[in-house]
Amino acid sequence: MEKFCVTFINTESEMSRIGKLPLEIPQNVDISVDKTNNVTVKGPKGTLSQLVDKDITVNIEGSTLTVVRPTEQKRHKAMHGLYRSLIANMVKGVSEGVKIQLELVGVGYKSSLQGPHNLELSLGFSHNLVIGIPPEIKISTITEKGKNPIVTLEGIDKQLVGQVAAKLRSLREVEPYKGKGIRFVGEIVRRKAGKTSAK
Repeated sequence: MEKFCVTFINTESEMSRIGKLPLEIPQNVDISVDKTNNVTVKGPKGTLSQLVDKDITVNIEGSTLTVVRPTEQKRHKAMHGLYRSLIANMVKGVSEGVKIQLELVGVGYKSSLQGPHNLELSLGFSHNLVIGIPPEIKISTITEKGKNPIVTLEGIDKQLVGQVAAKLRSLREVEPYKGKGIRFVGEIVRRKAGKTSAK
């Protein structure tokens, strides 16, 4: 009987972990860390701040920011990547901004603005829905003849913009047969074949 030898290779040190990746700070962005480990990011589009766990260290050297974890514990590994991603999102938000577009797919589906922070949606219900949008988010709607209405959300806080977009999408989730509903622009929807009548 043949013997099989299995060799386990530890590739963790070779893998590119998100937390270990240095973050390049754009010239028009200023980042500061206070004594409470609160990170403040200022840019041309606004200012954001994030309180970082005291176990995580944020180092700024020149135009490079690094996030350091104290141990290899699972909790520290999770926070390492989390805070690095949050800071990266903040840098992108204050420098470039965040934009998410939603497409309304369905016969009679409409969108319009009722004031700067209220969005009115017609989604096939017995009444229209009026949704309050946080003032930190700029919202606009586009309705072109022969095309589906588009709702655009813009802001500097990626978490807030994403949360509002997910809330709007949940109002009429895409159904898999005809593809009707609210979807992200460019989202791929898996379709199901409908039942056919017996001949």
